[in-house]
Amino acid sequence: MYGRKKLVIEEKWCKGCGICAAFCPKEVLEIRAEKVAVRDVEQCISCGLCELRCPDYAIYLVNMEE
Repeated sequence: MYGRKKLVIEEKWCKGCGICAAFCPKEVLEIRAEKVAVRDVEQCISCGLCELRCPDYAIYLVNMEE
């Protein structure tokens, strides 16, 4: 079983391409004011597709302390 992860967005690196939001299976992400933003963090399943697809490394998951 995977541990809970936290979604981190480096806004200054984001170019607003929307790839991460397009690949998110739970529609957690959206583009707002030309940057990625979290729509509903509670729906995040920590699948890592956003991190995998971001061409600018602007979004990633980190392990949360238990």
